[in-house]
Amino acid sequence: MNRRAARTARRGRDISALLADFGHDLPTVPTPVKAAREPKPFHHVPRGGPRRVDAGWAPATAPVATYRMTSDQAPVWWPFIATPGLPPTGAQMGIDMLSGGSFYCDPLGWVLRDDVPVTNPNIFSFGKPGTGKSATTKAFCLRMMDFGYRTFILGDPKDEYERLARALGVEPFVIGPGMPARINPLAFGPLIQGWDGLSPEQATSRAAIIFGRWLTLVRGLVGSQRIGTVHVPFGPTEDRVVMAGLQDLTGYGQGATHLRETTIPQLWHLLDNPSPALIEQCRYATARHFLDETRLLRDALGQLVNGPLAGLFDDYTTIEVDWAAPIQSLSLSRLEPLGDDAVGIALTCLNSWGRGMREMAEPGDLRIVVRDESWKQLRLGPEAVKSFDADLRLSRGCAGMGGDIQFAVAHKPSDLLSAGDVGSQAATIAKDLLHLADIKILHGQRAGVAEDLDTMLGLGPMARDLITGWAMQSKGRALWCVGEQTYKVQTVLHPLERELTFTNEAIATAA
Repeated sequence: MNRRAARTARRGRDISALLADFGHDLPTVPTPVKAAREPKPFHHVPRGGPRRVDAGWAPATAPVATYRMTSDQAPVWWPFIATPGLPPTGAQMGIDMLSGGSFYCDPLGWVLRDDVPVTNPNIFSFGKPGTGKSATTKAFCLRMMDFGYRTFILGDPKDEYERLARALGVEPFVIGPGMPARINPLAFGPLIQGWDGLSPEQATSRAAIIFGRWLTLVRGLVGSQRIGTVHVPFGPTEDRVVMAGLQDLTGYGQGATHLRETTIPQLWHLLDNPSPALIEQCRYATARHFLDETRLLRDALGQLVNGPLAGLFDDYTTIEVDWAAPIQSLSLSRLEPLGDDAVGIALTCLNSWGRGMREMAEPGDLRIVVRDESWKQLRLGPEAVKSFDADLRLSRGCAGMGGDIQFAVAHKPSDLLSAGDVGSQAATIAKDLLHLADIKILHGQRAGVAEDLDTMLGLGPMARDLITGWAMQSKGRALWCVGEQTYKVQTVLHPLERELTFTNEAIATAA
C-alpha cells in the first residue's frame, strides 16, 4: 500500500464517497477562478542584492581622491579642458568646441589686456592644403574691417585674394613681366616728408631707419644668390660698401638737405664704376682692389637687374596705393613660371617696400598685413630670414596707434626649417620666428608632421592627435594657440563669405 492509500485508510471515507458507491452524487460547488495578475514593471531588489548564488553585494564605498586647483592649473591634468574664455571683442570666427560658446579674435586688443597671455599681435597659420586655411584668413580680414582694420596683401602668388578685393571695389596691382606696375624697394616712403625742416638730430634718426631698411633688403637680396649650393656671403665689409654707396647716391653722405631717390641698378652701376671718394671711404687702396674684393657683391646685384626679375623692381614706383581702401593686394601669379626663388625675391622686395610705406602710420591706422607663401622667402637663406624677422618685430610697437597685425601663412611648421640645413643659422632664426607670433592657428595636418609639431611647438600628443585627426575631418577646424592657452575652434562661414573665400575654382571648373 502506498503512502497516499495508507493516509486515506487512517482518515476513513467521507459521506460523498459512501453515497457515490450506491449511485448518489452530492451537488458540487464550482471552484472560483482567480483573476490573472499583471506583471510588475519593476522588481524589488533587496538591499543586499538578488537572493541567488554569487549575486549579492556589500554596501561599501570606494575611496576617491579629491584635488583642488585653479582654472589655469587644471589644463596641466587635462589639456583640453575648457580654458578661460577670451573676451568677446574683435572678429567672431566661429565656435569654441570645448566650451560651446562663440570664439572671438582680437590680436591688438589682446596685447592691450592683462588677462590675455599675448604680448604681440602676430599670427602664424599652418595647414595642409584644402583644410580651410585660406578661408579662415580671409574671413578674419573681412570681419575685422568692421572694427576699422584694413588689409594689405604683400604679395599674392596664387591670386587667392583677387575675388575678395574686387568684391570690395578694389582692383589688385599685377606685378609681372610685361606688366606696367613697378615697385622700387629703395623708395624713401613717408619718412622723407618734411626732410628739409628736420633738425640734425631728427634727420639722423630718420636716416638710420631708412638706410637700415635698405641695408637689410640688399643683404637679403644678395644673400639669396648662390654659388653652387653656397649662398653669396655678406659680411661687415659688404655692409660698409653698400651703405657708402646708398649714402652717396641719395646725397646724404654729402650733407644734402634734399635727398634723391635711388634704385638697385643705380647702386649696381656705382659699385661697378666707383668714384675715388667711394674707394677711399670704403678703405680700399686702389680701384682694382675695390673691384676685386666686391666682385661677388656686384655680380649678385647684377643678377637682380638682368635676371628673371628684370624690369620689376629696378625702377621707380609706378603705382599709387590708396591707403584708405579696405584692402590692397599685389598679385604675383605671373611670376610662378619663373620658379620659387623668383617669387621669394619678389616677396623680399615687396616686404621691404611695404615696411617703408608703414613707417609713419597715423594713429588709429590699423592694418592686417598678410604674408602668403612666406616659406618661399625664408628658403632664400639666412639674410632673407633676417629680413622677414625684422618685419615681424615692428608690429608690436604701436599697438592701438597705427599698429599692424602680421599674418603669415604657410603649409606646416617645418617649412620654416627649409631656410637652411638642420642646425644652421638660417634654420635656427627661422625656428625662432615662431616666438615672434603669440597666436598660432593650426589646421589639419597629416600624421607625418606630428614630430615637427612636438619639436617646434611643444604641444604634446593630445594636441598632435587633434590636429592630425579631428581637424582633418572638416574644413575650418583648427587648434588656436593664444599664448599658452589652446582653443578647439570651428570656423563658421556665411554663404556669401564662402563664395568669396573659395580657392578651388580651377579644380571645380575642371571637374
